[in-house]
Order: sequence, then structure tokens, then C-alpha cells
Amino acid sequence: MITPQHLADTALPSRRTVLRGTLLSATAALSATYLAACSSSSPRPGTPTSSPSAATTGSNVKRVLLAYFSRPGENYSYGGRTDLKVGNTEVPANKIGSRITCDTYRIQAADPYPHDYDATVQRNVREQDTDARPAVNGRLPLLDGYDTILLASPIWNVRAPMIMTTFTEALDFRGKTIHPVTTYAMSGLGTTERDYAASCPGATIAEGLAVRGEEVNDADTEVEAWLRRTGLPAR
Repeated sequence: MITPQHLADTALPSRRTVLRGTLLSATAALSATYLAACSSSSPRPGTPTSSPSAATTGSNVKRVLLAYFSRPGENYSYGGRTDLKVGNTEVPANKIGSRITCDTYRIQAADPYPHDYDATVQRNVREQDTDARPAVNGRLPLLDGYDTILLASPIWNVRAPMIMTTFTEALDFRGKTIHPVTTYAMSGLGTTERDYAASCPGATIAEGLAVRGEEVNDADTEVEAWLRRTGLPAR
């Protein structure tokens, strides 16, 4: 996880509007999506669209999409460094996916982030300073039919990586309920609630879940308590 460096966030509404229009047009032209049924394994780019999950049965059952970004490689850990085979955010994403009925979409950068921790920090600072929109690899999911979206990511320098803004600005979240899910070193949910409220107009930002990066493997109780509070559909 990338530790906060207290940089000022910037907002460019006019750019967001232009980007949303451009990306929505591109998304509409691509009818397939990269969705896979929730499981402990990670969806890969090119995975065919999943068949409707059990969450579609019953008029009162929510349909849920879990969209997450997670970076393996050299990472922050208790002031030092550790090499992660599985990114911190993927761990609670898998815990959530194994307990609820949902579909998953893994957000992956078209230009992958470096394995090296310091290089990733430097790139993230540049992206935040320039209000960048890193491209997402592959087709974006269609949100039609989903009631609830879980947006999971690390917190880098107080906020979610800028690729999460690329993702949210490209799609129409009107009428959806969004739950932020984060892994962090010091900043909890960071600015995700504010940022998603700005980039997902018309959506309801509901209770989020923040798990300390060093503690993700032992977060089962924390995840289960959050799922009970939010009423997400259990398997």
C-alpha cells in the first residue's frame, strides 16, 4: 500500500464531463463485458461474460457487482517493504466474493504499475498532480441490471488510485448504491466517499469497508460484520 503524502486533490469538472461522454460512447460500442462469477480466483482480461448469478432470482434480491483494483509486487508493510504475490485489495475482495452472490470485474491498468514500490509512489504522485485518467485494460462492464456496486481499491496518498476515477467517470451509476471498499496504511476510506459522490452523480454512497493492508489476511470477522450491516445477499 502507498502511504499518504498529503498532496492537495484537484478537480476538473469540465474534463470529467468530456471524458465521461467519450468513454461512455466507447463502452456502448462494446456489448461484451469482462465479468466472472464471484470466487476466490481472480477474473482475467478476456474472461467471457458470466451467466446471471443467483442474485437475479427473487424480486427483492439485490444484484451486486464487485469491481476492484489491486496491485501485487513490492508494497508497504509496517514501515518497511514486503513482496506480495496477491495485492492487498484482492484479499478482502476474495473474502467478500466468497460470502455474497455477485459478479466481479477486475480493473487493470493498460499500462501496468511498476513492481517497485517507490516507482509506483512516484507514478501515483504524477497522476494525482496532473489529475490523470490512466486507461483501463479491456472492455468496461455494463451496469444495467445491477442495484449495488462495490468499488474496491487501495488508498494511495489519501485517495483511491486515479484509475478508479477513470472507471467511475466512464460509467453511469445513476440509481445505483455504491459501497467503497479500501485497503490502507493510515487513511481508512480516504477521500473515496467524496470522490465517488462527485464522479458518480445520481448514485447513493453507502457504508464502506476499510481494512488495514497489513491485516487483510485476518479480516474475516471484519468483513462478515460489514456484510451483515449492509445486508448484501449472502450465498
